[in-house]
Amino acid sequence: MKIKPIKTDEQYYEALSRLDEIFDAPENSAEGEEAEILSLLIDNFENEHYKIEAPDPIEAIRIRMEEMDLKQKDLIPMIGSKSKTSEVLNRKKKLSVEMIRNLAERLNISANVLIANYTLK
Repeated sequence: MKIKPIKTDEQYYEALSRLDEIFDAPENSAEGEEAEILSLLIDNFENEHYKIEAPDPIEAIRIRMEEMDLKQKDLIPMIGSKSKTSEVLNRKKKLSVEMIRNLAERLNISANVLIANYTLK
């Protein structure tokens, strides 16, 4: 495959197909280098054309809870009390700065994600 910038969906799918063919090529081989370059071009195209928005803070917390197999009660030390934890997760109360610090540190969620604005119910 001749490597060139990916500008259309058709070129994107062709690049994906080619990458699938050579994905396991040895790292320092011609195909390995082609795979590395294709990966960069594909990533660039996806970042420009298929942007994925970051989840809102509460959704980010819920996603991390699922990933870490945590229950609501496991967040009590990070948020405060059982009732505060429930209110936050049910979007009835906003996260405080202290909660954001605790959650960012213990759940390894970027503070930038946690400080984003979200609506209460």
